[in-house]
Amino acid sequence: MALHLLKLCVGPATIEDLEQRIAHYRDEAVLAGREPSTTHVTRMVPKRASAIAGQGSIYWVIKGTLCCRQAITAIEPFTDSDGIGRCRLVLDPVVVPVNPRPCRPFQGWRYLTARSAPADLAMGRSDDLADMPESLRRELSVLGLI
Repeated sequence: MALHLLKLCVGPATIEDLEQRIAHYRDEAVLAGREPSTTHVTRMVPKRASAIAGQGSIYWVIKGTLCCRQAITAIEPFTDSDGIGRCRLVLDPVVVPVNPRPCRPFQGWRYLTARSAPADLAMGRSDDLADMPESLRRELSVLGLI
């Protein structure tokens, strides 16, 4: 069974902001002649990395709402230029909106089981939350209505 990570997304205020940030970093890499890849660097290496890489996702909490995810394709431990051990999460650049739910702030990341993970929003269905603007989904989630 896949295992996921839950992490606060610092900076972006919306899913669109996150997607724009990803596109910006990919464009910068292309201009610099590097291979464009979507990564996130953390201090600690997940102890259960084998259950995450290639199977799990990182679920992002934006402005107090768990609202989207990105698939984790690889987990690469490395040592930075200061000799400090770090971990690079290699992510799929596609951001997938999920059923929103409120989430209290925390430090670092948390494990999220497949059973506890919110379902993806099915885009294009008229009876689904996916057709609502993200700001409305977020507000309804905070109010406990969805």
